[in-house]
Amino acid sequence: MTTEGQHAARRVELIEVSPRDGIQNEKVVLSTDDKLELLRRIHAAGLRRTEATSFVSPKRVPQMADAEAVMAGARAEPGHAALIGLVLNQAGFDRARAARCDEINVVVVASETFSRKNQGAGIADMVAAASAILAQSREAGIPASVTIAAAFGCPFEGEVPAAKVLGLVESLLPARPDEIAFADTIGCGVPTQVRELLAGAKALDAGMRLRCHFHNTRSTALANVLAAVEAGVHALDSSIGGFGGCPFAPAATGNVATEDVVYLLERMGIDTGVDLQMLIDTAGWLGDRLGHPPMSGLARAGRFPAAA
Repeated sequence: MTTEGQHAARRVELIEVSPRDGIQNEKVVLSTDDKLELLRRIHAAGLRRTEATSFVSPKRVPQMADAEAVMAGARAEPGHAALIGLVLNQAGFDRARAARCDEINVVVVASETFSRKNQGAGIADMVAAASAILAQSREAGIPASVTIAAAFGCPFEGEVPAAKVLGLVESLLPARPDEIAFADTIGCGVPTQVRELLAGAKALDAGMRLRCHFHNTRSTALANVLAAVEAGVHALDSSIGGFGGCPFAPAATGNVATEDVVYLLERMGIDTGVDLQMLIDTAGWLGDRLGHPPMSGLARAGRFPAAA
């Protein structure tokens, strides 16, 4: 089979993160109603898994202070997409479970310094906490994934060796996560790293679902998306409009834009099941709410060929 044929035979799942990672670092705090409208638009565009909010301290991340209200409003929508709640610790998990999240995503950071700055605990403690949360999620029948943050580099320590990241994967496997994601939290990663991490994870557990989360801080995100797809990744995180950034990672602005990813994949013959024009329109709508334009190529240049 040709490379094009291999691509055409695949479908890559997209997880929309604009309601969480996309807006968490924005100065304009969106109303709960605007967040629910964003979730409605995401679902209407055909995206079926959405990181809807995070259950973190409202003092540290004010944008997420209405997590329970967002989850309640979104769950009231008929046929809503699978709603993922991000958690960092036991308290966050307890809130997410009470809010009836469809899925849980727990974070472990691959850098000791970043882990202590971001989560107030070291890596070993976070692996233990994540493992306990995964066990509770499984007992409650809630699918749970683990995101390994700073998997491609750290703003404080610099390079993060692939062997260290894969050691974290190995330490998490006994807790049986449903999915493991590698996050380029500060947008420093390159395709060789993507291929090395995905190949290493597959060698540890060939059946594990793998996911990647890329930021475009240094304009490598789409190259990394392509490398991940060619390496057989199951799912990709992306954010409408390219909005996003981590409050605790200096200059880590800009998730890879969902509309740019969809354009790339579909031009390559890879099905996403997503309405590209609705994504472009929603990027403009969200930019209006946040007070600055979207950062995606498609939002600037439009689709090609142009829509009829």
